Amino acid sequence: MALWGITGFHLGVTSPQCVDSQHAMSGSRNGEGFPSYLRNDKHSSPKRWVFILYDQLNLSLIPFNDEDPTETGLILIESIAKGTSRPYHKQKIAMLISNMRHFAIEAQEKGHPVSYIMTEENYSVTLQNLGSLGIIHTIRAAEKSTRDELSPLIDSGLLIEHPHKGWITPIDWFTEALGTKPPFRMAPFYQKFRQETGILMDGSKPIGGKYSFDSENRSPWDGMHDLPDPPSYCKDSIDREVEELVNSKFEEHPGSVDLSAQPTTIGQANDALDYAISVLPLFGKYEDAMTTKSRGLFHSRLASILNLSRLLPMDIVDRVLSTDAPLNSVEGFIRQIVWREYVHHVHVVTDGFQNLEVNRTFNTENDAGWWKSERNGVYPKLNPNHLNQNRKLPIAYWGEKSGLNCLDQTVQSVMEDGWTHHIPRLMVQSNIASLLDVNPRELTDWFHASFIDAYDWVVEPNVMGMGTYALGDSMMTKPYISGAPYINRMGDYCKSCSLDPKKTCPISSLYWAYLERHKSAFEGNFRMSMPLRTLSKRPENKKINDRILFDSVYESLSAGRVWRPDGSQTL
Repeated sequence: MALWGITGFHLGVTSPQCVDSQHAMSGSRNGEGFPSYLRNDKHSSPKRWVFILYDQLNLSLIPFNDEDPTETGLILIESIAKGTSRPYHKQKIAMLISNMRHFAIEAQEKGHPVSYIMTEENYSVTLQNLGSLGIIHTIRAAEKSTRDELSPLIDSGLLIEHPHKGWITPIDWFTEALGTKPPFRMAPFYQKFRQETGILMDGSKPIGGKYSFDSENRSPWDGMHDLPDPPSYCKDSIDREVEELVNSKFEEHPGSVDLSAQPTTIGQANDALDYAISVLPLFGKYEDAMTTKSRGLFHSRLASILNLSRLLPMDIVDRVLSTDAPLNSVEGFIRQIVWREYVHHVHVVTDGFQNLEVNRTFNTENDAGWWKSERNGVYPKLNPNHLNQNRKLPIAYWGEKSGLNCLDQTVQSVMEDGWTHHIPRLMVQSNIASLLDVNPRELTDWFHASFIDAYDWVVEPNVMGMGTYALGDSMMTKPYISGAPYINRMGDYCKSCSLDPKKTCPISSLYWAYLERHKSAFEGNFRMSMPLRTLSKRPENKKINDRILFDSVYESLSAGRVWRPDGSQTL
């Protein structure tokens, strides 16, 4: 077992505090780094030890939390094997590690003994080498990949699994509303949630006369309000140490690190919630808007820490309900929280889509083209692929310029921040990949690696079920695809693009070429009947041009060349 070391040192030490970004601590005490901020709990003898995963960083989740915290020791494992299992964005790795380290200190301050392990090994190997601690308790993992890894240890009795208390909705609400077999639809589950909780309800009726105000969440950006600056957080010495670690240990990974852009302490997590509340009033109206002037507009940016459990969803909902924000903002926000619960249930019920009857294709690698997956292990080979789309993800998705300003702008956001809000994800990145017949697993792996809030239970339903049509009608009645008019209407990317959305932009031609290739798969789908009728009237010469553009755009984006309508291409 290759351990970096089991900490800690120095009794009674508290977390380093950052006064502001200019006066944050420049180094750790005695030059010992993060371990010097932890109390030495090597000789503690709590009644039991609980293994806390990277996405369970909330004291409320800990089993036995009604007892004296000194009786429950916590094990946290920083695993290089986990970090290198995919080409995770540097910012994602850094945010996760720094939050784990700060959580360890916070837990000690509440009285919990902590064993913080830094290792090159995976979780299961590391836990098996902790036999001297006896039986270890754990909380049910949210990610299927981690559940699968820990399952043999649970079966053997080394680990005792406890329920995850961080979800708002029990699985029963999902199965009572939707059953256990597709098609799954959000609306009945959302209504079930509202009825069971009484949230935004007036007796048995929804406040405002309807459950969803989605039709009031679709205004394009009109420049009528000041755009908020993204939140910023001061970095302490732990943050800086993590940044150095990631830049050295994960040097080959994409993206860059700047922990001033992400909360890493519980205090900063609460500051992030304050920011979300401050932008909530305008969130509803501009929920679907896109603009080059702001990557986040009025979105909360809470998903990254919500998915680490730094904040729990019900606490966020309670805070949102206490505001006087407009109903379309409050309802739209809560619907997003419930969508998160919904996709989690879908992923659990289908065992990560393993028991779903859907067309599948064989994938030889699952790294979205960044590196060969064989270097880090074997991933599932047969993946959902309803439309049999098998092209490789173009390297334009890793930051090479494509000439399509909407794609280039949103990919740049991902490469720099590890984040965009949901409409660029759905209607630019996923849309263009779908129109180019990119293999859904390749696109899913790109999202999984590149986004700071992506974990298998949330990214796979969102990309395979909604961003692409890989699951057929299991989650969606139709594919979420569009031509240039939607992107032009909802964003201002076209205004600063060298391509004219009506004359030279190829996205609408890609849309028609997609429909022509897959029209047989959509026969009988009433929601696709209108575009298919329009397609049938499209002149043959335009269909031929659509096919030519489809090949031309894909070739350029895959080769890292800027696409030009006149056929000239630049590197």
